[in-house]
Amino acid sequence: LQAFPPRPECNRNKTERTPMTDELTELDMELGSGIAAFESRHFARAAGLLSPLADAGNPDAQYRVAIMAQNGLGMHENHELAFEYMAAAAEAGMDLAQHGLGFMYMEGECTDKDAEKAVFWFTKAAEQGLVGSQTTLAMMYEEGRGVEKNLDEANKWYRLAGFDER
Repeated sequence: LQAFPPRPECNRNKTERTPMTDELTELDMELGSGIAAFESRHFARAAGLLSPLADAGNPDAQYRVAIMAQNGLGMHENHELAFEYMAAAAEAGMDLAQHGLGFMYMEGECTDKDAEKAVFWFTKAAEQGLVGSQTTLAMMYEEGRGVEKNLDEANKWYRLAGFDER
């Protein structure tokens, strides 16, 4: 019986881990646990798990901590922190945070009301396919809020959001 040399991919110890892999796995587990606590409305636990990750720059954690800080969920209401984290997650490209930041500017929550900045952030999220942002942007173009009134542009965003033209 002739033995075949093992294939190179079979030579690797599949349980071998590097310190970097262990660290990422641990962070992923903390993030997953924090998100699960957030989604199940255990906000104090979510705040405890997600706050260090938000401080470290994780956009998913920043977005959720921003919501908790804005609404006093599991922590004291802190509009400055809510705005800081929502803006950081939005700048990192997270569509939900871009929508949230647009909403903050549109309504003047946690920051000064600024319809032009609201349009900017709703556009960023809408371009990523977020239907809520597409719809809000369509209404803003329809009403001329933060932008010059433009029914063609409004109809474009309504169509992209899955609605019939107005």
